[in-house]
Amino acid sequence: MDLHVVDQFAKATIIEAGKRIRDAFSYDIQVETKADANDLVTNIDRETELFFIDKIKAFNPEHKILGEEGMGEQIESLEGPVWIIDPIDGTMNFIKQHRHFMITIGFFVDGVGKLGYIFDVMNEDMFCAIEGEGAWYNDSPLRKLQPLPLEEAIIGINASWVSPNRRVNHEKMIELVRTVRGTRSYGSAAMEIAFVASGKLDAYISMRLSPWDIGGGTIIAQEVGAIATNLKGQPCNLLTQDTFIIANPSIHQQILEHYIEEK
Repeated sequence: MDLHVVDQFAKATIIEAGKRIRDAFSYDIQVETKADANDLVTNIDRETELFFIDKIKAFNPEHKILGEEGMGEQIESLEGPVWIIDPIDGTMNFIKQHRHFMITIGFFVDGVGKLGYIFDVMNEDMFCAIEGEGAWYNDSPLRKLQPLPLEEAIIGINASWVSPNRRVNHEKMIELVRTVRGTRSYGSAAMEIAFVASGKLDAYISMRLSPWDIGGGTIIAQEVGAIATNLKGQPCNLLTQDTFIIANPSIHQQILEHYIEEK
């Protein structure tokens, strides 16, 4: 398999999908809820996922597709070529702000991440990577991450994890927030992963992410030296929901050992 051919196909398809999403603002967007009142989906999420499925199946009908909206196959293993797709990561931002949402895609072969993409739809900015060949922000190569002390780090974290909750010791999280230089929350996991990979953030932590949230980003992270695991320090599970941390390698273990305590 020529990864550069797949890469060119993926980029062209993502750019076309981005234009379709931007054009969607000129007509009515239909909003529904999924698991809870804040878990939103729109007709554009579903239409975009179907667009990717049609394009990929035309490109190679043997490729499997795992998508957030469930339009692809029921994937039970990552055997063979598998695309993991989130057509709009940050749906609430898409609906409310009309910005700060991403298309994110990972291409895997037998469970190994080969190609990763995070596309800022409104700014038309592409973060991407090819296994073993580096990562890029548009046409500029991303540099390997440089070490820094935790006290100088800016981390991405949702405010809900520093208030009492059933998933993590919030007192430890408060201590972490007080230790670092600053915190941010952008409302799109893919955006925050891209920011870690490009050095705009130094870590991003979440208590519950799905494979399509992280699939593309973990491949980009690998190429710049960022470390992505669950909160037990184990490899990311790309078939089910799990906790997640991506961080500059100089602070990843320190955060896990001293500040993360799951209930």
